[in-house]
Amino acid sequence: MSTDYSDKDKHEDMKVLHGMGYAQELSRSMSKFSNFAISFSIICILSGGINSFAQAISSVGGAGAGIGWIVGCLLSGMFALAMAQIASAFPTAGGLYHWASILGGRFWGWLTAWLNLLGLITVLGAINIGTAFFFAGAFPGAFGFDGSTPAQIVGFVALVTIIQAIFNHIGIKATTFLTDISGYIIFATTALLVLACLYFAATTNGIDISRLWTFKNYSGEAGGNVFPQSDSMGYLFLLCLLLPVYTITGYDASAHTSEETKSAATSVPRGIVNAVIWSSLIGWIMICAIMLAVPDMDAGAAQGWGVFFATINAIMPATLAKVIYIGIFITQLLCGLATVTSASRMLFAFSRDDGMPVGSKALASVSPRFRTPVTAIWTATILCILYVFAAQYVSIGGTNLYTIVVNSTLVFLFLSFTVPLVAGMFAYGTAKWPNPGPWAMSAGVYKLVTVLSVVGMAVIFYIAIQPPNDKVLWIVLGFIALAIVLWVAVENRRFEGPPTGERIAARKAVIAAAEAAVGEKA
Repeated sequence: MSTDYSDKDKHEDMKVLHGMGYAQELSRSMSKFSNFAISFSIICILSGGINSFAQAISSVGGAGAGIGWIVGCLLSGMFALAMAQIASAFPTAGGLYHWASILGGRFWGWLTAWLNLLGLITVLGAINIGTAFFFAGAFPGAFGFDGSTPAQIVGFVALVTIIQAIFNHIGIKATTFLTDISGYIIFATTALLVLACLYFAATTNGIDISRLWTFKNYSGEAGGNVFPQSDSMGYLFLLCLLLPVYTITGYDASAHTSEETKSAATSVPRGIVNAVIWSSLIGWIMICAIMLAVPDMDAGAAQGWGVFFATINAIMPATLAKVIYIGIFITQLLCGLATVTSASRMLFAFSRDDGMPVGSKALASVSPRFRTPVTAIWTATILCILYVFAAQYVSIGGTNLYTIVVNSTLVFLFLSFTVPLVAGMFAYGTAKWPNPGPWAMSAGVYKLVTVLSVVGMAVIFYIAIQPPNDKVLWIVLGFIALAIVLWVAVENRRFEGPPTGERIAARKAVIAAAEAAVGEKA
């Protein structure tokens, strides 16, 4: 891995950033690999792929892994390719918000920021809640924790999120050191899990490869009530796509850390695309291996959310299972750590342009010692913990708030991807975006990929609002209605968006002062 970063490269990165009206306050110390690793760590196939495995088997059986995973990853891949094209041209922290503002207008940028912030804060909570339940299943009774009460879940999430925030606080080098390691642990643990599943499956029940393209209706009680009963295999196949779509997301972290990445215009788009390619490929191998290792498909599907642990504990020696569980647990913790990084950079970037109704100056501040947005880091952490508290203790219409919000999170995140992508498609080749960045597809391919992303958004929205998650539709529509009211009543007159034109030229003194305050030299 090359560590070369010349003064010329540094100057070019700062020139691009200054050209967009921003100072180099954050520490630009992330390598190409580190930029890839932070997205790879958030995608974390050992988090979403494991904790949501039941969504494959409990819908259409083995084909949910063998075929469904591929289709879902292709949907996410379209978003990643289109995002990479824009990231190369506009490499700034909080990329999605900045892109939507520049390419679409102030309202679209403001809306994208709120959609992405809501998605990132709630997905951080979902990741750490999933880690809590994984810990309870992998190490039952350890430290007196079994995940059986809301208080235990909230306490667990609060503890790990605070630890994740501490590492983010003390500098991007500490964070990237851990996420770099996370990338290697994901590779190693996944390899061990795959080999163990295939070996013990072959020596116990034999391997039936046809499972991976066999469709069987496991909805309702037959699938542990993960999904309601349905006779439509097409509908159930769409629901099984929730597994890869839940898992293959978070690659916007590479864009959010653009201002901390060396040679960002090329490193960031490659980080986005490579994280999705490797996660999709290795994840498919892993999901297929687990599916092939299930001793009895009917019994496995009926176990619902417990099918992964039931399978591993049934076929593997206890010691080997624990080693695998430890590796998975570590990667899930580091997945949350990388998500804190992503959420805090989004909050920092939006606040830098006075996007928050209160506290923007504090949230946009950077520690001269650590070169990190410490107020944004701790604000994101506190918001996550408050969300988890509400999610565990609040119910709406008899449905736990967490169950309602988790699918809303999916919609918020992908909508925050879609808005700047659509804006970019229409702005490409115009005065708003006259030239592509150094990493670029041809204009025709780029626009085709963006159109396919919009189709993917429609599919994701459809499956996210299906029963028992039908309340998601009203949550999303309610949020958008509230956002429009706030924009018309207040924000349209207050929020100016990212600096453009003469505002960029007028910021030269501010940029110089900000860089001097953190000790940055051109």
